[in-house]
Amino acid sequence: MLEIKYELKPQRKKEQFVSDKSLGFGLLRTDHMFLMDYSDGKWHSARIIPYQELNLFPGAVSLHYGQNIFEGLKAFKHKDREIYTFRIDKHAERFNNSAEALCMPKISIEDQIQAIHSLVDIDRNLFPEVKDASFYIRPFMFGTQDCLGVKPSNTYTYCVIISPSGSYYPQGFHPIKLLITKQFHRAAPGGIGNAKTGGNYAASLRAAVKAASFGAKQVLYTDVNNKTIEEAGAMNHFHVTKDREIIIPKFTDTILKSVTSTSIIELASRLGCKVKQETIYLDEFIKGINNGFVTEAGGLGTAAVVSPVGTYVFDDGKELIVGNGEAGPITRKMYNLFTAIQIGEEKAPEGWLKKVQRKL
Repeated sequence: MLEIKYELKPQRKKEQFVSDKSLGFGLLRTDHMFLMDYSDGKWHSARIIPYQELNLFPGAVSLHYGQNIFEGLKAFKHKDREIYTFRIDKHAERFNNSAEALCMPKISIEDQIQAIHSLVDIDRNLFPEVKDASFYIRPFMFGTQDCLGVKPSNTYTYCVIISPSGSYYPQGFHPIKLLITKQFHRAAPGGIGNAKTGGNYAASLRAAVKAASFGAKQVLYTDVNNKTIEEAGAMNHFHVTKDREIIIPKFTDTILKSVTSTSIIELASRLGCKVKQETIYLDEFIKGINNGFVTEAGGLGTAAVVSPVGTYVFDDGKELIVGNGEAGPITRKMYNLFTAIQIGEEKAPEGWLKKVQRKL
């Protein structure tokens, strides 16, 4: 168990936080952050302090060689007025998988949960009192050694910050457009495509700019041979067949293992659908949309949960519409069930929700 030192703002907000319509997603911060340092082979100096700038040497390994990882998870307020984190253990497991991929020290699942829950407890009164609100929680780790040699850092900082957030769909649950391009690829086999690290997201920026030029929200990436479907930007991809099967690409070392995807697989019986993972060939996927075998499609991720896709656009500007171009019934059912579980309106599978205990 961590021994956490508390250095809190002298004027902490005691009243419940009520936001206006400009709340947004991921824009705001709570009053405090959690920090912990690694040196001499161990984690130490766990503390919660006011949200502030980080001190970092200009020669820090993370700034030059990208040795950083992060996670994104959510917490929700239920009708009992208590706050619950959602699948925090799975996010902590994935954090350690990313740490291993980047040659960084792991943090025990228990310590990660304690760190996050302690911070949520301190700033619980900043949870937005608006519909579809959440705490979007960002744990991250970065190498801090002042060294210009290409090698793993010998010192690290682990930090957790919280963003009080509103609905990801303030304008409603509408389908998005994705660009299918052969020009850019997110990751290569044998690399770190299955780690949640900044470099993978930096590699997506040029493709995202091109997608925006077509009016597309994100990119549906293929493998380096442009043969199989991999990810949809910052989300896993899925499609639904006329046989009511939900198909998700098999996880590989070029696809981030989505906690939302694995949760949908576990919820198959409650969705009334068969959910399976397959290698999905791009040509067959396109053919399936054209002949009506593929009836719905979308993305799966923590921020948006489920994003329906209505249209795909190609490098030459041609468009391919899925079904009638609207969010389909199974996609809506996935979203409604998932979000109802998160906010406590539907029974959650054992262990999915963890109550944040009140300590201070």
